[in-house]
Parts: sequence; C-alpha cells; structure tokens
Amino acid sequence: MAPVAPRSGDAIFASVEHVNAELFTLTYGAIVRQLLTDLEEVEEVNKQLDQMGYNIGVRLIDEFLAKSNVSRCVDFKETADVIAKVGFKMFLGVGASVTNWDADGTCCSIVLEDNPLVDFVELPDTCQGLYYCNILSGVVRGALEMVSMKTEVTWVRDMLRGDDAFELQVKLLKQVPEEYPYKDDE
Repeated sequence: MAPVAPRSGDAIFASVEHVNAELFTLTYGAIVRQLLTDLEEVEEVNKQLDQMGYNIGVRLIDEFLAKSNVSRCVDFKETADVIAKVGFKMFLGVGASVTNWDADGTCCSIVLEDNPLVDFVELPDTCQGLYYCNILSGVVRGALEMVSMKTEVTWVRDMLRGDDAFELQVKLLKQVPEEYPYKDDE
C-alpha cells in the first residue's frame, strides 16, 4: 500500500465540521471577560489564557497528527512551517507565514494573515497589558512540547495594541530526546 500523502490545511479545514465563527468569537470573548472579572489582574489573565492554551495544545496535537497525515518533521524550521501552513489553517481557517529566522534556526516569527478571535474586540484602557489572544501562544507551546520541543512562545505584535499584524515569536529552548517507557530485550 502506498504511503498516504500529507493533506494541506485547506483540505483538512474543508473536511471537518465547523462551528459558527461569530459564536466561536463571542464565546472566547466571554471567557476572557470572565477571567478579567475573576482574576482582576491583567497579568494573571495572560498567564491563565496561556495555561488554557497549553492544555488545549497538548490534546490538539493528537487530532492534528491523525487528520493531517504529516510525517515527522526533520527540524524546527520544518515544524514551524507545518504549524503555520497546516495547523493554523486546519483549526482556525487562517493562513500564516514563518519569518525572521535567527542564524541558529532556533527562533522565528509566525505572522497570522487574519485572526478570528479578535472580531468585534476593542481593548479598553484598563486592559492595555492584556494579550487577548494569549491562548494561541499556549496552544503552540503545548503542541510542540508533545512532539519533544520545549519552546517559549510570546506575542511580538498585536493589532489590538495598535501594531500592523499578529505575530508570535517561537523560540526553541531545547529538543527533548524521546524516552520510551521500557527497554527492548537485550
């Protein structure tokens, strides 16, 4: 049997069941608003959104690998490219590009072409330190950790803060060697 070819983000997005975009956006907004009410400190809300995203990413990677037919990436550059071109398209329906690589190939930026989470959103002056879409940085971090890449993911540019794009910086901290629960017979 011939190996199954990897599927593009567009093909996967077209084949999965969709949630109404406005419902998704408004529900996320309600979650952020409730966190602001409960936690009061914007920095705590940022941490909570990142942790929520991390927990989602840890689980989302299984669905991604099952539906995308993507084979093991050879390095961090290929991994970042797959996240941008397949992952964001598959789950959010938006494209992204990878730019600003450092000389070592361990740090890059993922620039989103669009961001459905921010439709209908304006940040009040009291929330200027809020990274409204911090859940996305957690998702990327959690998913990468499940494929043995310890990363730091931060927002570099955010249109809700007056920037011209949504840009995540992804920095590879270390490649964790895979450990198997038991040894082969010797």
